[in-house]
Amino acid sequence: MTGPGDIRVLTSGAPLDRARGAVVLLHGRGGTAEDILSLADALEAPDLAWLAPQAPGHTWYPLSFLAPIAQNEPALSRGLAAVGAIVDNLARAGLPAELVVLMGFSQGGCLALEYAARNARLYGGVAGLSAALIGPPGTPRDYAGSLAGTPLFLGCSDVDGHIPLWRVQESTRVLDALGAEVTERIYPGMGHTINDDEIAHLRRILGALPSPRAI
Repeated sequence: MTGPGDIRVLTSGAPLDRARGAVVLLHGRGGTAEDILSLADALEAPDLAWLAPQAPGHTWYPLSFLAPIAQNEPALSRGLAAVGAIVDNLARAGLPAELVVLMGFSQGGCLALEYAARNARLYGGVAGLSAALIGPPGTPRDYAGSLAGTPLFLGCSDVDGHIPLWRVQESTRVLDALGAEVTERIYPGMGHTINDDEIAHLRRILGALPSPRAI
């Protein structure tokens, strides 16, 4: 499968016409769609469709997520558009945003959170693993719309070398104000990685997706 600009999208799990819901997985800087798609095995939800786009050059944007936004353009906008195109394609296939979980690690998690904030509505879930909203200190956070009770998970170390704790906490406040049901978990001394507690929480989000018949 390909996305906008011929971005390759790897898939696994249930076919779209039989899936209970869908998960969009976004890899980190230097990572691959294959790497992040392996999360599907750990999350144990074979009745979901799993979609993992591959960033051009293995990066969604060139600089730190804390750099001035203009310095990460046009790559950042292309990455956000790629996520949007997948969400739109899922809706056309009968899986609206309420049945879609956006999930990413590190740079991919930042992209997932920023997409959800800029396109606020009810999603099946959103998760940023070692991630936070994009932009330098003082970035305006006057996002429109409402996340309308979307279950949203933020997990990060308190000493992550890439994601400062203050930005995770700021992101929690912003996303909560946008109407998400935010769970923030800070793990003392953890590296830049994904742990078992995060996997358990993600499983709960996936298990709580509504039945398509209830939409």
